[in-house]
Amino acid sequence: MTQLKLKGSGGYVIADVTEIQAKKADLGVGELFLAPLGRIEESKISKYFCKNCDAEFDNSPKIEFENPNETVAEGMILKERGHYACEKCNGVIGEYREFSKTE
Repeated sequence: MTQLKLKGSGGYVIADVTEIQAKKADLGVGELFLAPLGRIEESKISKYFCKNCDAEFDNSPKIEFENPNETVAEGMILKERGHYACEKCNGVIGEYREFSKTE
C-alpha cells in the first residue's frame, strides 16, 4: 500500500492504495484520479481537501452511494453510483460509477 493524492472535481483525498489501484487511477496526464477507483474504504482515507471550504481535513469525507442495478447499454449494468462529500459543507469532492458486464 502506498499513500497517494487522488483528485476529484471538488478537491482531493489522500488514501492508501495498492499498485494496481494506482495504475487504474492514472489516466496518463501526470495526476491520479478518484473516479476510476470506485468506492475506497473510509479507513484507507487519511485526509481530504474541499475546494468549497478551501480547507484540508484529517479524516475521510462522507461516502454516499446507491446501487441502482440499471441497464445503461446492452450488456452493461450500472452497479453503484456514489460520491465523496465534505463533512463540513456537503460539497462534492469527487464522484464515481461502477459497472458490470452481463453475458
